[in-house]
Amino acid sequence: MSTNGPNRRDFLQGAMASVVLAPALEAQSAAPHAFGWHGTDFLLDGQPLQIRSGEMHYPRVPRAYWKDRMRKMRALGLNALCTYVFWNLHEPRPGEFDFTGDLDLAEYIRTAQAEGLWVLLRPGPFICSEWDFGGLPAWLLASSDLLVRSTDPRFLAAAERYLRRVGQEVSGLQVAKGGPILMVQVENEYGSYGNDKTYLRAIHDMIRAAGFDTQLYTSDGSSKLQLESGTLDDAVAVVNFGDGDDPRREFANLAAFRQNVPRMTGEYWVGWFDHWGEVHHRTPPEHAVKGLEWMLGQGISFSLYMVHGGSSFGYMSGANLGKVYEPIISAYDYDSPLDEAGRPTAKFHAIRAAIGKHLGRELPALPEPVPMMTVPRFELREAAPLASRLPRPFRSARPTTMEALGQSYGYVLYRRNVERAGKGTLVVEGVKDFAVAMQGSRRLGTLDRRRGESRLEVELTAGEPLEILVENMGRANFDHLLVTERKGIAGKVILAGGELLGWDCYPLPIDRPAEWTYTAGAKPSGPALYRGSFAAAQPADTFLDLRGWGKGVVWVNGRCLGRYWKIGPQQTLYLPAPWLHSGENQVIVLDLEEATGPRSLAGLKDPVYETPKG
Repeated sequence: MSTNGPNRRDFLQGAMASVVLAPALEAQSAAPHAFGWHGTDFLLDGQPLQIRSGEMHYPRVPRAYWKDRMRKMRALGLNALCTYVFWNLHEPRPGEFDFTGDLDLAEYIRTAQAEGLWVLLRPGPFICSEWDFGGLPAWLLASSDLLVRSTDPRFLAAAERYLRRVGQEVSGLQVAKGGPILMVQVENEYGSYGNDKTYLRAIHDMIRAAGFDTQLYTSDGSSKLQLESGTLDDAVAVVNFGDGDDPRREFANLAAFRQNVPRMTGEYWVGWFDHWGEVHHRTPPEHAVKGLEWMLGQGISFSLYMVHGGSSFGYMSGANLGKVYEPIISAYDYDSPLDEAGRPTAKFHAIRAAIGKHLGRELPALPEPVPMMTVPRFELREAAPLASRLPRPFRSARPTTMEALGQSYGYVLYRRNVERAGKGTLVVEGVKDFAVAMQGSRRLGTLDRRRGESRLEVELTAGEPLEILVENMGRANFDHLLVTERKGIAGKVILAGGELLGWDCYPLPIDRPAEWTYTAGAKPSGPALYRGSFAAAQPADTFLDLRGWGKGVVWVNGRCLGRYWKIGPQQTLYLPAPWLHSGENQVIVLDLEEATGPRSLAGLKDPVYETPKG
């Protein structure tokens, strides 16, 4: 899309003006605006606009904090917010949509406008984002041969229904209609996945049909293959790279592919995410500032990824599939300018100084800090064995995958009677992703997909069932193997060379843990839920300290904070004040490991990142 405007000489003479917009123009009113581009510049109402954006995702930040974080973005010197739209959250079951509460996308965008931020919208349908299945709903995998991100008519029909509903929610908030949405992205980094222009065009046309008539864009790496595969002729092509890359090279690659078009990095990675078992990623502030200063001086638009990462609450963290399976932690801190609790970091202040210097004017003041609190250590004295409340099982010859059971997240328990005693090698094919094998009160061992584990030496007694509890630790959010990410046991179970047939499969989404029956003083021998409470006179943000626990999930007042695992690097879970009550607050912890001491927790003012050796 190109609009008529001043000639190129006027643009060059006004390079600095492209980033020094009048405050009244940046803090948009509800009046319609014209947005487009000419040459290498974006244009807002005919004037050059350098987009200074930051990525922040509404499901990763409690709704009560949206405004606080947006005001900090303005104080950083940004004029736009970029966000994905999360299909799997908005359509948890086919045809059933949810855009309420923390998922109120329209209110999120209206809040951005009220805080003086333009919006870049990224509806996917695939989003990656280190999010389970790249934001695709897991129910797509119930069809064993469906191909996602393709022209498979079943996928296109589902994507069209979703995008149409997104349009119903927010297409009225486009810039030409008085809203803040400047641009809408088509798919996401498709050039790193495939090269099917028919598919990419189909998604483009769905977005248009959903009512989005503003500027469309694609976002990819800057290699020739990525740009050739992931872009469309009538969409602006932006490139993604990190603070350790040379932006000159990245934009030289873009210029070699397509000239006389706006220059923008759709994701300027100013940090990175963590897999379980790694050391927490940190990047020097000066790395982010160096590339940013160059882009500011060249009039290049950018979006900081992430300006505030927040948390992948619940079961929503994803995984990567390279040589091995690499599940991602629940914290999405990303070493961002704003930390997981939304507090400015040294990186924030370094970037703020660079932008303020470039703009040549005083930036908005920072909001007052959000209060933090400690919570004295408290014990969880009540317990309930996980298997004490099982649903009706699904009976099958071989183990059935989670998706085939109609389940998206959580756990599946597989149970089979043992008619006679025996010992040998137990082989569990296709463990996805972490399994605990048990017989009665005996723990037979664990299988960790990260390590490629599938075998245990076991000795079984007659009369007690063999049980295999399998945890879904997050579906791959990137790579061609997306479509293989069916969870549970995706193969045969073999003992001493003979296949074990005849299984009871129990879906355990564990989304309402308060419904278990808890007993004070109980000491379960296997995976169990533990319950306790703490009092908060004036709720404030805190980090629950999980050191001393094994592996599991935490809920507070019914809200799932996410996963924990003693292998680190994440040893704490962020607990935001809006989810707390004045008075007693109920905490439930699911732990897959047996207790070695008192089951207790405490709240800290800062997160803990530790990766134990060994």
